[in-house]
Amino acid sequence: MPRFATIDVGSNASRLLIVEADGPGAWRQVDQLRAPVRLGHSVFLTGKLDPASIDEAEAAMRTFAKAIETHDVVGYRAVVTASARDAENASVLLSRVAEAGITLEAIDGTEEARLVKLAVETKLPLGDQRALLCDLGGGSLELSEVHHDEVRFSTSLQIGTVRLLESFLSPGKAVTKAQQRLLEEYVERMLAPVRDNYLRRNYDIVAGTGGNFDTLAELCPVEGAALPTIDVRRARALLVRMARMKPAERRKTFGLRPDRADVIVPALHVLLALADLARTDTIVAPGVGLKEGLATELVEKYFRVWDYKVDENQATRAAVQLGRRYHFDETHATQVDRLACQLFDRLKPLHKLAEHDRVLLRVAALVHDIGDFVHFAAHHKHTQYIVENTDMMGLSHEDRVLVGCVARYHRRAAPNPSHASFGKLGPDERRRVRKLSSLLRLADALDRGHRSKVHQLDVDLGKTVALAVSGREDLSLEVWTAERKASLFEQTFRRAVHVRAEH
Repeated sequence: MPRFATIDVGSNASRLLIVEADGPGAWRQVDQLRAPVRLGHSVFLTGKLDPASIDEAEAAMRTFAKAIETHDVVGYRAVVTASARDAENASVLLSRVAEAGITLEAIDGTEEARLVKLAVETKLPLGDQRALLCDLGGGSLELSEVHHDEVRFSTSLQIGTVRLLESFLSPGKAVTKAQQRLLEEYVERMLAPVRDNYLRRNYDIVAGTGGNFDTLAELCPVEGAALPTIDVRRARALLVRMARMKPAERRKTFGLRPDRADVIVPALHVLLALADLARTDTIVAPGVGLKEGLATELVEKYFRVWDYKVDENQATRAAVQLGRRYHFDETHATQVDRLACQLFDRLKPLHKLAEHDRVLLRVAALVHDIGDFVHFAAHHKHTQYIVENTDMMGLSHEDRVLVGCVARYHRRAAPNPSHASFGKLGPDERRRVRKLSSLLRLADALDRGHRSKVHQLDVDLGKTVALAVSGREDLSLEVWTAERKASLFEQTFRRAVHVRAEH
């Protein structure tokens, strides 16, 4: 029976989960380990990971690596969240952990939110209900609104328990009224940008994930609930009591671990702010988190039942949302997307790219002109910058770098190693960018006037790539532009391109 391992290197602790499964669907936990490594210590104040924390993290990963070897797993995925996202020296951590035998991947907030949704659904089927998912870690808070089983909105906010502890509270001491006001004001200010978008709504379910929510479900339970659930009124009373105590007193009174006793008060502040904005008296704590989401994905991909179309839908929806933020020409973008997909599908024997590359091409097609919002003349460069620096559901940071490059090269200069982002790519990634941007240039050229004049596109793949386009209007401009912009395609694939209009 195959076994799988997942590692969540969080800002407050690192966790290993080992599971086994004899087929798609439910998996069974075999083992789990927790290492109380506060990797987020000082990073949110100094911008750098503490050397001692890196040492502890490396030691923990060596222990995890031995456990993975002992259990003879067929695959694993290890991720690090906010602590590495915010650290200047994150590469040192990744390198040291690699020496310990673990390949650690730094993920962004939207990827974290996606995986948490997978985890929640193993315990709490969301169906057609409107749900707000709140994943509270040591460095950040990920919020996702799910409706009809789709993530409609997702954001990552700098509201983490370790971040709040080290920014506003005094180590080992009770919380003063002035400190409580600072906490409340900071949390309120950080929630303000998203409050009107998807907070202050009536949700069927509000669910909280992370160790603090699990602990608070034990301390402030809703009696008789099917799943562990936090009674918000009891949590409000608990905050008043806990704030007056020192962490050591909380630890003794409530049986908390040391690394929970000091962050529980900041966690309560966040919980209550979310409950007020979401207008709820209860928050479900299903007892799962990032590592369970990772396990679900590993198992489904291993048994080949993973729905890759979901990833594509999430990525393209995020691309459209990003485009609307920058007031893009949506009709033109969707037409270029349609044409790019047709070129990709009909030229598969030539480009030999993977299905995930099709997703990257679609996203690049949808956002290729958003840099117009900044300045038209260099909009391809502005687009690249925006894409690389914006979280998008369904895309990793590495994906966004590739998409940014593909979008940049839809016009003007061809890919060149002297360009910063392209120059940092490996040989395989450079080839992918050249191929995808070649297709995007042709698709964009075939909508030169932004009028969606091309209704039909046929491709004949021979010694020459022949494109036949048809529509109700004259297509002379589109044909002329496509042949002018075909040079990158011809250089990349060593095939001449001929474009003709059919009537």
